[in-house]
Amino acid sequence: MGGPVRAVLRRLGEAAATLAGAGLLIFGMLALTPGDPARRVLEARGVSEPSPPAVAAVRAELGLDDPLPVRFARWAAGAVSGDLGVSWRTGRPVVEDFATRLPATIRLTLVALVLAVALAMLLAALAAAAPNRWPDVTARVAALGMLAVPSFVLGVLVLDVLVVRWGMGRVIADGTWATVFLPALTLALGSAATWSRVLRTSLLEARSAPHLTVAASRGAGPWRRLWVHELPNAAPPFLTMVGLGTAMLLGGAPVVESVFTWPGIGRFTVEAINARDMPVVVGFTLVAVVTYVAASLVIDLVTAVIDPRLRAGTGS
Repeated sequence: MGGPVRAVLRRLGEAAATLAGAGLLIFGMLALTPGDPARRVLEARGVSEPSPPAVAAVRAELGLDDPLPVRFARWAAGAVSGDLGVSWRTGRPVVEDFATRLPATIRLTLVALVLAVALAMLLAALAAAAPNRWPDVTARVAALGMLAVPSFVLGVLVLDVLVVRWGMGRVIADGTWATVFLPALTLALGSAATWSRVLRTSLLEARSAPHLTVAASRGAGPWRRLWVHELPNAAPPFLTMVGLGTAMLLGGAPVVESVFTWPGIGRFTVEAINARDMPVVVGFTLVAVVTYVAASLVIDLVTAVIDPRLRAGTGS
């Protein structure tokens, strides 16, 4: 078995171990939540003052009287098969509630990802073109401003200034492509600021390579050197940040979705937090962890393909 294959299998094993550990912690959140889940399920079904026999029946229905290891094994088996339990608030399976709202969240996250990558590349290219001069200073100040303002504050400002005062966009977003730009831009700015600083540093390091001097002596212009030589060599750390940041975009979606009333799973999770609907909160946490681990795995494999040095390292 070759070195690259062993590296891939090792990385898959690490991802599986990470998911198992995260699953244990997430189940602990659900098991240690104060209050009786059976009573909350009955209240979600419209029973304002459930009787003890009704509570006992629901506890038996949910298996809450079983030992904790048995409950964890049952929960883990359900999570692996895609069963995240039943929402205490809606009385429906969490997967069904997520499925109706997932397209809107995917739409928002994808557009935010594209905007974040485009802004990061633009700021990094401007900064690296003239390090320590006014383009670099301007890009750094812009990135610092984007990073310093919390997303919920930025969202409120966008709604107040751009939507209410200037009439750009809608106050209530309906989850369609027509209303996605402003929420996605708000979600993207913080990530774009961080990614641009990483890419700027990588571009400056790549620019100092000896082959760039050879390319310049052969007549390669600045833009050709940037796109053909500098950017490919600077890509691995940038792609790593983008891959890990994708899960962060999903994690930041609840705040932005709530500000813009975006009908996604993020806003649904915020409502579940207010209602102490733990199966929904735990389900969203598990989805975010799986996204983070999957993105990290994919980025590791992609960067190994892009960077020959990493391929050589995996083969040792």
